[in-house]
Amino acid sequence: MIPYGHQSISDADIDAVVQVLRSKFLTQGPKVEEFERAASEHVGALHGVAVNSATSALHMACLALGLGPSDWLWTSPNSFVASANCALYCGASVDFVDVDPLTYNLCPKALASKLEKAKARGCLPKVVVPVHFAGQSCDMAAIGSLAKHYGFSVVEDASHAIGARWQGLQVGACRHSDITVFSFHPVKIITTAEGGLLTTNSAQIAERLVALRAHGVIKETSRLERQDEGAWYYEQQSLGFNYRMTDMQAALGVSQVTRLDQFVKRRHYLAARYEEGLKGLPLTLPWQHPDGYSAFHLYVVQLADGACLQRRELFDAMRQAGVLVHVHYIPIHLQPYYQRLGFTQGDFPNAETYYERAISLPLYAGLSDTDQNFVITEVRRLLQ
Repeated sequence: MIPYGHQSISDADIDAVVQVLRSKFLTQGPKVEEFERAASEHVGALHGVAVNSATSALHMACLALGLGPSDWLWTSPNSFVASANCALYCGASVDFVDVDPLTYNLCPKALASKLEKAKARGCLPKVVVPVHFAGQSCDMAAIGSLAKHYGFSVVEDASHAIGARWQGLQVGACRHSDITVFSFHPVKIITTAEGGLLTTNSAQIAERLVALRAHGVIKETSRLERQDEGAWYYEQQSLGFNYRMTDMQAALGVSQVTRLDQFVKRRHYLAARYEEGLKGLPLTLPWQHPDGYSAFHLYVVQLADGACLQRRELFDAMRQAGVLVHVHYIPIHLQPYYQRLGFTQGDFPNAETYYERAISLPLYAGLSDTDQNFVITEVRRLLQ
C-alpha cells in the first residue's frame, strides 16, 4: 500500500528520543525550549511556543487574542474542522470566506468584499484565520493590509506550510500576522508524532501563550501577585489548559528541523515529476502563485469536466490498486454540525466546486521514484 502521506524517521531521530528516555526529563525539560528556539529561528520569528497539537495551538491563539462570546472569527471553508472549531471553543461565532479557485486558499478579494459589508452592518470579525492549504501560502500581504485597515487580528493556520515562503519570507515569520500555527502530525512536513507550535513577534502574546498551555499557572517570581511566599510557591492567574509538549516529542522535533529544507526540496522534486507524468490527462494540476514557494504538504488534482471517470470511481479504483489516495477537504460548512448552525449548500461555491473534483495523490519525502511511477501509471491507465 502507498499512503498519501507518511513520516520520515532517521536513526538520528530515534537516537534523539532515546537520549531523552535516558535523561532526567521526559516532559517539561530542556528539549522543549530547544525545539522552540530551533523552529522559531528557522522561520524567522522572535518567539515560539510548543504545544501538544495544532488544534490546541489554534485554541490558545484565539484566547491570547481575546476572542470571546460576542466576537466573530472568519476562516476558510477549505480546511480541517479545527480551523473553525477554535472559535467555538471560545464561545465566539464562526463565518467563512470563499476560496480562490486557483490556489484553493482564502480569497483576499472575497475577504475585502465581505469586510466592507460587515463594516456597514457593524459586525466585523475580531480574528481572521487564513489557511495555507496544501503548503501554499495565502496572499498574506493583501490579508495583512486588510487587517490594518479594518482592525482585526490574523492567525495564520500554517499546519501544512512549515518550510514555505511568501514573497521571499518564511511562513511563520509573522510579518503580516499576529500568530502563526504549525502542525507536526506524522503526515506533515516534519513531525513530533503529535504536536504543534505557535510563533509570534509579540513578547506579550508569547507570555500569554506560555501560561495558557500550563493551566494558567505562573512561577516566575517577578510576575507573582504575592511575593516572598517561598520557593515552592506558584499562582494560577488565569484559566489555562494542559497543552504541553513532552521532551520526547521535542527531541524528535529538534532532529527533524535539521532536515526540514531537505524534506521540502524532495517534495518539490516529486511535485515536478507529477506535473510531467500527468500531462495530457483530464486533470487540473496544482497552480502555484509566483510570489510563493510551497511546502507541498499535499498534491491535489481536480478531475476536469468530461473525464471518463467520476471522482468516486477514480478514488475507489486507486485504492483497489493499493494507492491510498485521499480527499482534502470536505468544506467545513457542509459538515452536519455546521449545517445545524445555519450554513447550507451553496454558501461558498468555489470551495464546494473544488471539493467535488479534488483528489490527493501520495506525496511525502520518503515516497520513492518507483512508487510514484506506479501512482502515475495507475492514474494514466484509469483516465486515458
